[in-house]
This record gives sequence, structure tokens and C-alpha cells, in this order.
Amino acid sequence: MQPYFFPYIGYFQLINAVDEFIIYDNIEFTKRGWINRNRILVNGTDVLISLPLKKDSDYLHVKERFLANTWEIDRKKMLNIIKESYRKAPFFYETYEVLEKCIMYEERNLFEFIFHSIQTIKNYLDIKTELIISSTIPIDHQLKSEEKVLAICKLIEADTYINPIGGLELYNKESFKENKLDLLFQKANYFDYIQFDNKFIPWLSIIDVLMFNSPEEINFMLDQFELI
Repeated sequence: MQPYFFPYIGYFQLINAVDEFIIYDNIEFTKRGWINRNRILVNGTDVLISLPLKKDSDYLHVKERFLANTWEIDRKKMLNIIKESYRKAPFFYETYEVLEKCIMYEERNLFEFIFHSIQTIKNYLDIKTELIISSTIPIDHQLKSEEKVLAICKLIEADTYINPIGGLELYNKESFKENKLDLLFQKANYFDYIQFDNKFIPWLSIIDVLMFNSPEEINFMLDQFELI
């Protein structure tokens, strides 16, 4: 998977469902995706929060991108937005402490910053899955898409590969079967929870889930998906 900034709960469902979760650091940064931004609840509506990046080539890998020089100020603004938006949420204090560790982390490399935040939340939720950085796996990293996935699976001797449901159009089960691999797709089940007195907005950042639910409740949610 790509590294995402405070991703939605489906990302953590996938981490929890596997033995090894591989995060790509050596892929091109994609604009208008979820690598450096996500949505939170602000006054009853969904609002984007983003990591500001230094201007650089659009063709650089994620691990070659860095946070902007304004981040020292921007991160305090981000924490303030989160505080004002969620300070009356039932699990605000516990969650804010976790988020502060992530946002105030003294690292400017984009990949390392995001990797640390995913690891921190994973630990808070007591998910035991090992996180592996893709560039540490000795394969031909010029490979793309399905060929790269197959090469990684073969090298780590995997027998099953699980991808989010969006990969239905990207990967072919027969190709995986020919390589002695089962290919499964994860589809998160719909569920809701109380977001103050607002109409529920689904699939926001994990920040929202953490603010309104205990770790025990979230651990139940982590299993709310289908494999097809």
C-alpha cells in the first residue's frame, strides 16, 4: 500500500488482517491523493487537513519529498483545528495525546513522518502486524503494479495477497494463481457511530474514529469487512 496521512479505518482493517503489511516508499508522489492529506469533521462537515510540502519535481518518490519549511507553524495550526473540532468528543484527551506524538514528530522527510504516524496509531490500537518498508525488499524496483506485487510476494514467500476492493480492476486472480498465490480483495462493511448531534459522515480519517470510539470498540470495527 501507499503511505497515507492518518488514513481511514479501512487501511487499519487491512493492516490488522495480514501477517505482513508492506508500505511503498519508492513510488512517485501523487497529487490530489491521500498521501499527504485527509478529511476530518469540522462543524458538522468534512474538511481537508494537509501536510504542506516543499516544492519539488512531481516525479520524485515519496521518500524523496519533504515537509515545507512552514511546517513548524502549520503543525500548531493543525493541532488547534483538531482541538477545536473535537474537544467535546468522548475520547478527545486520549486521542489528542496520540495525535500530538504524530504531528509534533521531529522529522521532515514525508515518508518517515507518515510511517511514524501509522506505526504510532497501530501501536495504540494494539495491532501486532509487522510493517515493512518496500525499498528494504531486494527485488527489481523498476517493476510496476502487478509484476512488482508478485515479485514481493515471491521473495517473502507469501501464500496470500490481500488488496483493497479498489484493486479489482488492477489485479487478475489467474495471474496470482499461476504464481501459487491466492488473491483476495477486502471490502469494508458500512458502519456508523455518533458524531456529536450531526448527520453521520462515513470514511473520514482515523482521527474521527479515534475521537468517538474507545480502542475496544475500534478493535471490533477492525473486523468489520469481507474478503472476496
